[in-house]
Amino acid sequence: MIKEVLVVEGKMDVVAVNRAVEADCIITGGFTLNRRTLQDIEQAYRKRGIIILTDPDSAGENIRKYLAKRFPKAKHAFIPLEEATASDDIGVEQASPTAIQKALAKVRTLGWEATENFTAADLLRYGLSGGADSVTKRAKLGAILGLGYANAKTFLRRLNHYGVTREEFLSAVTSLR
Repeated sequence: MIKEVLVVEGKMDVVAVNRAVEADCIITGGFTLNRRTLQDIEQAYRKRGIIILTDPDSAGENIRKYLAKRFPKAKHAFIPLEEATASDDIGVEQASPTAIQKALAKVRTLGWEATENFTAADLLRYGLSGGADSVTKRAKLGAILGLGYANAKTFLRRLNHYGVTREEFLSAVTSLR
């Protein structure tokens, strides 16, 4: 049983999570996040901690950003886009039990203080920005580092906010080649 409560977007996400791990879940119901849901998340956050596991799409990212501001010590799990896509649909519910387990094994905590370990120059140097295959490289690197899929700006922010070390980064980049 996972100690923290997982925050997911929908009922089918809970079904997918339950196939992968034993965990309690709270459903956001999308970005509506009514008062009662926010109270439930607040209570779980204070008592057990929460892990935000939203879909790797723009709506999921917006929910994640909102919850991260409201619950700054929340943990974050990211399922890579290619592992959360099936039948032209993207979401936690599309992920295999193994993909969910891998994402939860790489949980990250948003740092209180952002570091400036990485810059846009790093993304360019390693082909993670500005190249024909940059999107693919970022997706693969995001999967390795447990940061999920993101555009270059968001990926850079995640590198600097989720405690990724230079050594982790270089090791992951090397494994891409």
